[in-house]
Amino acid sequence: MRKAGILMPIFSLPSPYGIGTLGSEARAFVDFLAAAGQSCWQILPVGPTSYGDSPYQSFSSFAGNPYFVDLDTLVAEGVLEPEEFRDLDWGSDPECVDYGLLYKTRYPVLRKGCTRLLAQDRPEFSEFCREQAFWLEDYALFMALKDKYGGVSWFNWPEGVRMRKSRALDKARKELAREVDFWKGVQYFFFHQWTALKGYANERGISIIGDLPIYVSGDSADVWADPEQFQLDEFGRPSEVAGCPPDGFSADGQLWGNPLFDWEKMKGDGYAWWLRRIAFQFRFYDTLRIDHFRGFESYYAIPYGEETARNGRWRPGPGIAFFEAVNRTLGQKDIIAEDLGFLTPEVHQLLRESGYPGMKVLEFAFDSRDGGNDYLPHRYTPHCVVYAGTHDNDTIQGWMASADPEDVRFARDYLRLSVQEGYHWGMMRAAWASPADLAVMQFQDILGLGSEARINIPSTLGINWKWRAMPGAWNSELAQRLYRDMEVYQRLPER
Repeated sequence: MRKAGILMPIFSLPSPYGIGTLGSEARAFVDFLAAAGQSCWQILPVGPTSYGDSPYQSFSSFAGNPYFVDLDTLVAEGVLEPEEFRDLDWGSDPECVDYGLLYKTRYPVLRKGCTRLLAQDRPEFSEFCREQAFWLEDYALFMALKDKYGGVSWFNWPEGVRMRKSRALDKARKELAREVDFWKGVQYFFFHQWTALKGYANERGISIIGDLPIYVSGDSADVWADPEQFQLDEFGRPSEVAGCPPDGFSADGQLWGNPLFDWEKMKGDGYAWWLRRIAFQFRFYDTLRIDHFRGFESYYAIPYGEETARNGRWRPGPGIAFFEAVNRTLGQKDIIAEDLGFLTPEVHQLLRESGYPGMKVLEFAFDSRDGGNDYLPHRYTPHCVVYAGTHDNDTIQGWMASADPEDVRFARDYLRLSVQEGYHWGMMRAAWASPADLAVMQFQDILGLGSEARINIPSTLGINWKWRAMPGAWNSELAQRLYRDMEVYQRLPER
């Protein structure tokens, strides 16, 4: 079945409180998607972000981002008063997230809500804590300890809690009991609101496509609680870290810095840690995009302490045995493989054996640095997902303005683009018209925005994950135009 969707991060939704949330604007966006003939809403990872504000560097693989908790919903639930937050300073630019300001402003408000939640002794909160104890206990204690030690990485905590010695952990749980309860309360708010939003979307025929980073942050509850799953030394520090080698887009490569998995250890217990992680993600999402799929065939390991990714080397990943374990334990799941980057015949073989659809990016089709002819629409097979660009790419209009002139000329000729229609509409139409089973467009491209609306520039800090849509960015006229294109290219959902 041919389908279409829109990529729109939660943080990019409008709201008067500095960042998009799981509240009324999220539901309004779902209504827009349904009216526009879309089938899917793709989002970025929703975990709590750490240094750099990247959703791909999170304090937990399981927790939700506290910033996404909708404050007006907490008012409706009786744990906040409007005057406690509506007149606070949430930033001067409604089109840009100010994470520093959010950190200072959002948590005091959430603390007031959690204080009332805990005073009410709600049975559903106690039940949530019991059901989620397998990750929530460690996460809540991790965050409480992080606050106690001034936000520094757990690598620099005192030895007792850093190495998880029983006596030190028991003492910390007693001393920080109120803080631990606060972090549990925030997660209860998030999960309660997320469950309601996902139900709202599914009832209107919209499925949610989530995004699972292959790696976890070194400074996370995941690594602190389960260090044996990772390639760490006796002090808990990695010997090598993750990244990507130099290519035509980056002379130094990409130094992500994440710890690497101990795949041999994981193989020994049937990849139990990973299976818990993937199973949990399908509580959040209907479809899961697994980031950096090629890392399961082989991964790039960079010596710890290097300043660039130049001196890394490739090491073998778990291969098809991993995905066989997923299918055997969890059953066939709706997974998209992010198979971009440096691909070898072995990676192509792994994709075929997994049976997952891979990704096509139209902007790559015309990039002479990449030799990207495989991304030209006439070469697609139906079993793939096509994007004009992803969150790591420039917008269509931004790409047209900044790419090599010969690449732009090729794109204009191949796609028959016209200024009158708008280059963005021409490129999106090519994606919708392609054989791909699913076509996903960034919302910024639907609006025809330029580079100012780009979500992320890889290997940069401080300028990413900030773009937000303005109130009224979607409307009935835009929905009708999209609906007509879905009708023309036979991508309307069967509702």
